[in-house]
Amino acid sequence: MKLETLVEPRIDERSPTASRRTPLAESTGGIPSCALHERMGIRLIEASATRVVATMPVEGNTQPLGLLHGGASGVLAEGAASYGAAMFARETGRVALGVELNATHHRSAAAGWVTAIATPVHLGGSFATYEVVITDEQDRRVCTARVNCALVDARSEA
Repeated sequence: MKLETLVEPRIDERSPTASRRTPLAESTGGIPSCALHERMGIRLIEASATRVVATMPVEGNTQPLGLLHGGASGVLAEGAASYGAAMFARETGRVALGVELNATHHRSAAAGWVTAIATPVHLGGSFATYEVVITDEQDRRVCTARVNCALVDARSEA
């Protein structure tokens, strides 16, 4: 089975951090982007079935106390894992659908960027399970998540 990797992602030159962050919509290797991810400022750094790295700004994704919202961490984690699972699934004409998200929040983040690294725990015939570790700019663990995606046959569009 061939596992595709994006080797040279395109860079959004308008971004103040263009040298390290790539727009999700431009870097998914043919997998459709997600409007929610774009609204949250999620950027894809690396994407393959075996490793997905994405970043997200804390600013704009906070709860009333000014700290990173736990739901924003959940979106980042599920998004990173889902892109990896989708890249795995498409090799056999299937699609990945997120069915379970479990997240433990270890510490808060109040500024800067957080980075998610999603790696597979299991890549099977029916399910793909990923562990996602989200860290802050000081490489401190902010959140650990587990995401399960069902792998189902793609429906033909008529």
